[in-house]
Amino acid sequence: MYEFIRGTIAGLNPASAVVEAGGIGFFVNISLNTYTKINDKKEVNLLIHQVVREDAHILYGFAEKRERDLFRNLISVSGVGASTAIMMLSSLEPDEIVAAITSGNAETLKAVKGIGAKTAQRIIIDLKDKFGKLADSGQILISPDNTLQNESLSALVTLGFTRKDAEKVVTKIIRDKPDTTVQSVIKQALKRL
Repeated sequence: MYEFIRGTIAGLNPASAVVEAGGIGFFVNISLNTYTKINDKKEVNLLIHQVVREDAHILYGFAEKRERDLFRNLISVSGVGASTAIMMLSSLEPDEIVAAITSGNAETLKAVKGIGAKTAQRIIIDLKDKFGKLADSGQILISPDNTLQNESLSALVTLGFTRKDAEKVVTKIIRDKPDTTVQSVIKQALKRL
């Protein structure tokens, strides 16, 4: 089993990356979250999960360990394959997935293409206790499903700010004035960042 791959990005799109390491180009499937983190880099270090099938060896790459851990938890659920798990990680932030599972919010999970009511319930049943213990110990931060926050963060990340810095500012702005607009949040955040 491979642990990571470090090399130069030879090709990149929102669903995959070609990483050249040791003169070999490795095709690695990635989530949209990972794409956002490596989009402006030439050199990358991706944590790898390898799936070996009869007809293929498939690599999945992640910019962060917690995203790979979440991916591995998701594929441990019966009926959730690697493609579905990557789709979930591309559609929702890892914290949003964990929050949906720990709160039993099947609607958030069902919003992901390929996840039906039964699969959403199975994910919640299989992983709720595991994630609940992690949340109690403070290892996973749970953020509420918030369209205003997500749209504001997405815009600020696109403008070049780090997600971590933008998240702190946006959370404070929304907490102080919850009925604000996305444009207002972005304008205030630009003044504070």
